[in-house]
Amino acid sequence: MSGRDPVRRDIYEYALVRVMPRVERGEMFNAGVLVYCRARSFVVARTHLDEAKLRMLDPHADVAGVRAALRAVEGVCEGGEAAGQAGPDDAGRRFRWLIAPRSTVVQPGPVHTGLTADPAAEAERLLKLLVR
Repeated sequence: MSGRDPVRRDIYEYALVRVMPRVERGEMFNAGVLVYCRARSFVVARTHLDEAKLRMLDPHADVAGVRAALRAVEGVCEGGEAAGQAGPDDAGRRFRWLIAPRSTVVQPGPVHTGLTADPAAEAERLLKLLVR
């Protein structure tokens, strides 16, 4: 070894947050990412709504409603009062609640895994790579 301390890397899970303005058509786009790291009791959502994409798929979409749903996802990750009934749950339970399949305009994608030394930075990287 080179004498340097190895960087601690932990397993994390992530899922995209997708917007499907007209569920019956099945058209969607990515509007956020959820990142969960059990080893660090860390869960976060980073979102970005591209209004042009939303209006392209549905000119009559409820933009304010979609924004509110994305803020609610972020709130559940934060915990406390912002998370409503999920507020007292631990990070893992809040993540699992958010990734449960649902037939709504804002919905989770499949879960993927990776290794990271910094889950918060990973969330920003994934947002930039997969959403923006």
